[in-house]
Amino acid sequence: MKSEQSEITAQEQAHEHAGERASEQEHAPEHAPEHEQSQGTMLINSAQAHGHHHHRNGHGGCLEADAQLIAENPYKKRFPLLVANPHLAFLDSAATAQRPDCVLAAQRHFYESMNANPLRGLYDLSIKATQAIEDARAHVARFIGATPSASSENAADEKRDGHDGSATSDGSATSGTFDTSNAAQEIIFGRNASEMLNLLAYCYGELVLHKNDEVCISIMEHHSNLIPWQQVCRKTGARLVYMRPDEHGIITQDEAQRCINERTKIVSVTHVSNVLGSCNDIKMLASVAHAVGARIIVDGSQSIPHMPIRVRQLDCDFFVFSGHKLFSPLGVGVLWGKRQLLEAMPPFLTGGEMIDSVTETSATWAPLPEKFEAGTQDAAGIYALSSALSFVEEIGYAAMMKRERALVHYTWHALKHLPYVQLIGSPCGREHHGVISFNVQGIHPHDVSSILDMNNVAIRAGHHCAQPLLTWMGIESCCRASFAFYNDKSDCDALITGLQRVWETFNGN
Repeated sequence: MKSEQSEITAQEQAHEHAGERASEQEHAPEHAPEHEQSQGTMLINSAQAHGHHHHRNGHGGCLEADAQLIAENPYKKRFPLLVANPHLAFLDSAATAQRPDCVLAAQRHFYESMNANPLRGLYDLSIKATQAIEDARAHVARFIGATPSASSENAADEKRDGHDGSATSDGSATSGTFDTSNAAQEIIFGRNASEMLNLLAYCYGELVLHKNDEVCISIMEHHSNLIPWQQVCRKTGARLVYMRPDEHGIITQDEAQRCINERTKIVSVTHVSNVLGSCNDIKMLASVAHAVGARIIVDGSQSIPHMPIRVRQLDCDFFVFSGHKLFSPLGVGVLWGKRQLLEAMPPFLTGGEMIDSVTETSATWAPLPEKFEAGTQDAAGIYALSSALSFVEEIGYAAMMKRERALVHYTWHALKHLPYVQLIGSPCGREHHGVISFNVQGIHPHDVSSILDMNNVAIRAGHHCAQPLLTWMGIESCCRASFAFYNDKSDCDALITGLQRVWETFNGN
């Protein structure tokens, strides 16, 4: 298993280093004027323009292997909704993933066997509920590499620490003694990544930002990693600076160094774009940020479903993600942050369980992580999140990544041969992590999505909570097909056939 993990790390470093390739593009300056924002149109390409890109680069021979790999599907049977809807091609996993049987069973198991308010009782049920949350917290810390020697894919390490990475028949994570070191206390649970990013904007942003300071984000950000910074900059007098991607949809080192300077206090960036599917080089961005004394926040909502995360290796200061994109129930978000930063921050919400003591005139706060977890947590959801992590460990990121890359490459190749399809993002299908965005010439994305739905194909259409990016690219909306390892060739073929029907509906045969 160590060799598999090393292979994954090497693969991801290769993708991260791709962000350092020299760009022939002249990037737009800070707060780019309207006439220069048209540079974003380089990411909008017709099918003809993409032509035979992969064949020219020697990838055409991979298509047969991709098709063969994704023809069989040993995973779909683990997802009850997909089993119950065998004709559904679900291609909207970037919005929310489907849940495997073990996760649904884990959530039910919590309510049937330990349903009590955590932290608020000394009786057996409450103690079990509290322990379930703390075990999940330690599991998350290990899973994202927050512990000094964490390696979730390493079976030997799992057994050494009393956890074999599997799930029991009732869906719960197998019992064992997780690492309960300080790393687990750096894991904060909330409702979703949006809440965690708001927490950082208000609790850390307002703490360190002053007039004429700068916050640097990318034009690719989800609104959840954009609007909070707009609000905090407006409140503090700081300036919001946007980095813009190259023709591959990646923030280059030149662009980072142009935008990040001695005035920059915070850099907050997406790891993988939810529209372009491109993967930013976080280690490079962290290095540029730290060189000027800035802190870096990473929105990992679109990366963690597709690749292993090691926050210590990435050298980021904060990392957030939503559990529901990683096969766990809706309503659980995760924030990891460096202890010294979290301890310096004030609480986000106040109320029960986040206090140490309260008088009529004042209050003191509980230590980490309770300081940021006011009120009753979704204990069943957190317990099921741990089961979702065990499920991913069982499948293995190596297998997931191999399959998802084949799904995307196969579909990308098919789409680029439809003359009425405009592909969005890098011209290399291999650089799209789980996401293909596109438009059908002359047909509104909502119409495309509606007709596909009539053909049992589920995609997303709209601005994808990334309006500044779409505006920069010169479009108002687009279609997005997003993939998970539980998809197969039949789902991809259904999308292509459905798009042909969309075109015929509006244009005839």
